[in-house]
Amino acid sequence: MYIRGDHAELVVGGRLDVRSAADARTVLHSAVDDGAGDLVLDLSELDSWDATGLGVIMGAHRRAGRCGRRLVLRCVPPQMQRLLVATRLHRILAIEGGIGVESLPRV
Repeated sequence: MYIRGDHAELVVGGRLDVRSAADARTVLHSAVDDGAGDLVLDLSELDSWDATGLGVIMGAHRRAGRCGRRLVLRCVPPQMQRLLVATRLHRILAIEGGIGVESLPRV
């Protein structure tokens, strides 16, 4: 897993899972704390995430809200879109362009 960028936009790549969660949490929290306005997470290079990785995203979302910021997900891969829909988190998280729920294949 790698994260590159600044306090306004981060690109997350690789696997966001239990092994990388602590490092990802540290980077995301620093980005939230050090910036202002929307924090955009570009997920176009993310291969996969598990429940722990999704928890890291939700923790950053909550922290951003407490800091008066908004966490925005950009370029969410289709398999991760399905997980967001299945968990109904697509209703809570800001997703650039939204998710076309009707266009996602059924699992």
